[in-house]
Amino acid sequence: MKVINFMGQRKLAMAFSAIVLLVAIGSLATRQLNWGLDFTGGTLVEVHYSETADLNAIRGTLDGGGYEGAVVVSFGTDRDVLIRLPQGYSDAEGTAMLQLLQSSFDGNVELRRIEFVGPQVGDELREQGGLAMLLALGLVMLYIAFRFQFKFAIGAVIALIHDVIVVLGFFSITEMEFDLTVLAALLAVIGYSLNDTIVVSDRIRENFRKLRKTEPVDVINISLTETLGRTLVTSLTTMLVLVALALFGGEMINAFAIALLVGVFIGTYSSIYVAANALLMMGVSKE
Repeated sequence: MKVINFMGQRKLAMAFSAIVLLVAIGSLATRQLNWGLDFTGGTLVEVHYSETADLNAIRGTLDGGGYEGAVVVSFGTDRDVLIRLPQGYSDAEGTAMLQLLQSSFDGNVELRRIEFVGPQVGDELREQGGLAMLLALGLVMLYIAFRFQFKFAIGAVIALIHDVIVVLGFFSITEMEFDLTVLAALLAVIGYSLNDTIVVSDRIRENFRKLRKTEPVDVINISLTETLGRTLVTSLTTMLVLVALALFGGEMINAFAIALLVGVFIGTYSSIYVAANALLMMGVSKE
């Protein structure tokens, strides 16, 4: 088996990761995230049209009727429309909106549901989401420290933090809406990246026992080469499903699929170059 010298490029990989993290953190500090309705509060209205709905015409009607800042997207079919409003509206005002939409449409418009999310609930969701990620990272560190060694735990958590910051930075730079589905995708990215990191760590530990006279950098290169096939097959098959979801899954699941796509890609990279690089920097050895 030809051993790939992954760690020969570790300084280049470290510089690349540092640049990506700086860009992501800089964007998060200056532009922040485009928080969705779940976190900012507002009103969600679902309506059903008897015929194919013209989204541009609906946006124009709402803007003309005083509902500024409305986000209009298809929901499931081309007849189901989801309207997100930044302000809070009562049921009576929802009925008035329905009448406005009906006046500009020849067929029938049916109100399916209207939901209001208060800003206080949005703040609580944001806080609980952040705590959920921190708790997940803490439990991961404890598990890997117990399963392997504390150095492996630090390397894995550094890789996971790297992945989360990159995904958050991607959403900040692209200004895509960050809602609860994206938060769920972030937690899934932590689990996915952790799984890959544990496989690599297990092979490194196994090879340290088998190859006792081999230098740590060579042991890590051998371990990464042996697990590369499994890593690529798992990542590529997962990404194929996520691409299909992003293209054909509809507006509601699009951000979730894109967040996972970015997370799986960067998680594969971090399992090789961030976690293993951190082990070398901390002086991991067969002892």
